[in-house]
Amino acid sequence: MDLSGRVAVISGGGRGIGAAIARAFAGAGARVAVSGRDERALAEVAAQTGALATRCDVTSPADVDAWARIVRERVGPPAIVVNNAGVAPSRRFQDTDDATWHQCFEINLHGSVRVTRAFLPDVLAAGKAGRILFIASTAARIGFSYTSAYSASKHAVLGLCRSLAHELGAKGPTSNCVCPGWTETDMLDRAIGKVVEKTGRSTDAARDELVRAVPMRRTMTADEVARVTLFLAGDGASGVTGQAWHVDGGQVMA
Repeated sequence: MDLSGRVAVISGGGRGIGAAIARAFAGAGARVAVSGRDERALAEVAAQTGALATRCDVTSPADVDAWARIVRERVGPPAIVVNNAGVAPSRRFQDTDDATWHQCFEINLHGSVRVTRAFLPDVLAAGKAGRILFIASTAARIGFSYTSAYSASKHAVLGLCRSLAHELGAKGPTSNCVCPGWTETDMLDRAIGKVVEKTGRSTDAARDELVRAVPMRRTMTADEVARVTLFLAGDGASGVTGQAWHVDGGQVMA
């Protein structure tokens, strides 16, 4: 898969899935720009990939607009936008306060709206090479206990993705979601820690509990998610839009 000559931007690109996508895209020849809030992590990704790294909080319209200006000035107009920045708090519905709901929607949904809107003129100018990608979750397709705010925000992201697919389809760009299941990232470590804390199980037992519903009986890797994202960013997926691609070991089969 060749992305030579194309510029790709990735929010939340400092670690985990975002960093893996940056490596995959750079390896395919793209010029990459990553953003996030952890400057040290961003610097490491930049050193690995040659990416332009910019501190950007997607909850800040001013930060997002500044990031867009910097990318255009220093790398060029992007054809590919990957919305990866996100949070995943876990607690019972009755313990999920308004602040948690606000955080989930402000980062997961509204952050994606801001980033997509900021770069949309560039994606439209790219025509059939234009790509808008959202790293959603299996939680965008099915509900999970103790993740009401997260699941609701990711369902909303999928709705946004599909609305854009309708609006942009005749103009050339595509809009798709990648929906990872349990993936080896900091987010998984925190989820396992929560299970250990609340149940007293060992770390191994908590991990086994999380993957029990996965037919492959294992977690995914960030690189596996990145490879699917790379495919959707390339020419081979020019006829794919409005879809949710699961990378979850078979956990969701619909």
